[in-house]
Amino acid sequence: MTDLADSVESMEQLAVVWRAMVLDRDADADVRDLPGIAVRWADCQFAFWNAVTLTEVNVGAKLLGQRLVQTADIMRSKKNPGFLWLFEDLLDDGARAVLDQAVEDAGLQYAFPGTGMAGDFLPIADPVHPDLTFVRVTTDEQLQSYADLNSRGYGFPLEEGRDGLLGSDLWKSEVHAYLAMRGDLPVACAGTIAASGSLFVVLVATDPAWQRRGYGEAVTRKALYEGARATGLSRATLHATAAGAPVYPRIGFKPNSPIHFYGLQS
Repeated sequence: MTDLADSVESMEQLAVVWRAMVLDRDADADVRDLPGIAVRWADCQFAFWNAVTLTEVNVGAKLLGQRLVQTADIMRSKKNPGFLWLFEDLLDDGARAVLDQAVEDAGLQYAFPGTGMAGDFLPIADPVHPDLTFVRVTTDEQLQSYADLNSRGYGFPLEEGRDGLLGSDLWKSEVHAYLAMRGDLPVACAGTIAASGSLFVVLVATDPAWQRRGYGEAVTRKALYEGARATGLSRATLHATAAGAPVYPRIGFKPNSPIHFYGLQS
């Protein structure tokens, strides 16, 4: 694969996986594929389930400005806030040069960075960590623990993570979602789900009180191991936050497109 092909794959994985996640959250969610824009918006309190992304390749400056205005209009029509996920490698050089101004002109503002990553490295060994045992999420209580770890890890109120995940059957069946347990205490979590020939890693988080101990990497390895064992897939993809970006190459992932997250101007 070329670097651009990896970046296109990263964008397409977002569109595929988020379709499933958003419709799982709300069967009447706004899931549309417009010219150049994919809308995946549950309009719930969990902001990650409220997403828009640009889908065209080699987007120029003029078209970028138009798409950002359209995106901002979509986001303003919603009750709950969310993010535009913009994959930088899909822009041409002219669009990259004017990106900051185009974002401001559209009424958007930068939120935080991310990085698309992928690799053909599965299967991997079943992980062992001296502090941890791993439990697959199959009950409502375990799913709440998973939601709460994400809220704490990403700095959301607990009710927001719970609004995104509680009540889901998908997360207790099709997602290979695992809790890393230190005794009886959940300290980290990670999930994988099959999507378009790859295993996609989703919602990795570690309780801030237990970070920098290798727990997030260990539970991610567990989710990848079990997901690959169940599906036979050899390729994996993910979207890393800045905190996770140094971890995933140790597992076998290679970075592709930088991702810029934007919200509406406050």
